[in-house]
Amino acid sequence: MDAPAQRRELRQQLAERRRALTPLERITAAQGLRRTLEQLPEYFTDARVAGYWASNGELPLNVVIPPLAAREQQFLLPVIGADKQLRFAPWQAGDAVQPNRHGIPEPVAPATWFAPFQLDLVLVPLLGFDRRGHRLGYGGGYYDRSFAFLKDQVRPTEPLLVGIGYAFQELDAIDAEPWDVALDFIATERELIDCNGEPDSKVSA
Repeated sequence: MDAPAQRRELRQQLAERRRALTPLERITAAQGLRRTLEQLPEYFTDARVAGYWASNGELPLNVVIPPLAAREQQFLLPVIGADKQLRFAPWQAGDAVQPNRHGIPEPVAPATWFAPFQLDLVLVPLLGFDRRGHRLGYGGGYYDRSFAFLKDQVRPTEPLLVGIGYAFQELDAIDAEPWDVALDFIATERELIDCNGEPDSKVSA
């Protein structure tokens, strides 16, 4: 089996395992994720925090988002542009959304939006990850294209990229492609992994 086929099979296996989680398991993981992110100073201080609308079993951000508004931090959701680049629009509970081409909710006709380089902290969805910050995404390449400018910069810098996933999504190693943009941290329901530190650098939640 060639590498692309292996990736497709791995994506399918991880997606199926994620979808099989019970509602209670998702709720418990969401609470654990918040405790993990509270170990990251930027979660408390960064002005523009981008995330995602959890779908297809992704780790929910519903417990992570409300404290941002209380601290007057801005939460943003990705919007896919015609050029297949991501832009980010402010969103808060109650704001209207509509499904994009992949069926994922996006803000409806946002009055303003921000380019990737204007963000401070980005919570990145994923299907798999390793401790070096390599991410197995969904195959669309949206995040790699949108944050490609970070490959020319000394990391970590802004925006800080934090992959969000369940602990079981950890893989021993992911072979990075030339266009892949590495993550700075991984946050699971159990721990915060510093991908720029020592290979086994982590802080338990």
